[in-house]
Amino acid sequence: MVPGDVADAARLVGFGLQPKLIPARDAEYAELIRRHREDPAFARLADAVAAGLGLIVLEVSPRAGMAVAAGEDSVFAVRMGDYARRAASDSGDRFLHGLAHLAAAALAFPRPEDLADDGYIGRITVHGVDAFVRQACRRLEERADESGENTDPASDAPGLEAAWRVYTRRSATGATKDARRLASSTTGIIGKAVAFLVDSGFLQRTGDESGGTYRTTARYQLQVRDMAGSAAMAELLDLGVVPVGDGTATLVPAAADGEAADLAADAGLPFHAGS
Repeated sequence: MVPGDVADAARLVGFGLQPKLIPARDAEYAELIRRHREDPAFARLADAVAAGLGLIVLEVSPRAGMAVAAGEDSVFAVRMGDYARRAASDSGDRFLHGLAHLAAAALAFPRPEDLADDGYIGRITVHGVDAFVRQACRRLEERADESGENTDPASDAPGLEAAWRVYTRRSATGATKDARRLASSTTGIIGKAVAFLVDSGFLQRTGDESGGTYRTTARYQLQVRDMAGSAAMAELLDLGVVPVGDGTATLVPAAADGEAADLAADAGLPFHAGS
């Protein structure tokens, strides 16, 4: 390896940090992907450059390019607190933004085989994600009632309020004077979440129906696959998600009984939990 090889390796990582770019649209990117796959020494060098930047290489392939995820200490890491502060004026909405990302991921890939199948394309809608979360909240409420849990939050500690109460108290749509969707409504929050995912190369917009329709990309599948073991996502799926193909939301009662754990406030994908 010579300095030119190091420059090529860094160039490949740079391509990987452009989320909407795919090798099929850039000849140089495609050539570097081919070299990474065929030249083990170059692959090790490129992976080392990525590791030095705090990046985790999820996959290097013609379909996904060099798909990377930022480690917690990476300068490229996006944290839920930072995202929520940019997306909303009310810091109290931080949990709702995280839940929107978590629900979008769970609804896009509801079964383990969906994540395992490289050819699978998930489809979601803004209204479908909202309906999905509201059904999940109703299921959590039923569990709380069945177990006799006290779901009334302390008046001086709104942050301890049960997850389902936070979401269900918020208006689904609302409207401004010119009939636009309120940014603070749950569909407004979900709209911001999916817009971020589009900008990040994780979703592609396919239409305007149901508040906006979207399809998943290979990069998003890899990201969700990497994060699928999170406790919050497992809890949401344990509520009984069934696979859907048109972006609508459906839940069935969970097969196993037991208390529902609190959904983590910082569990929104693809973010790190730190503030």
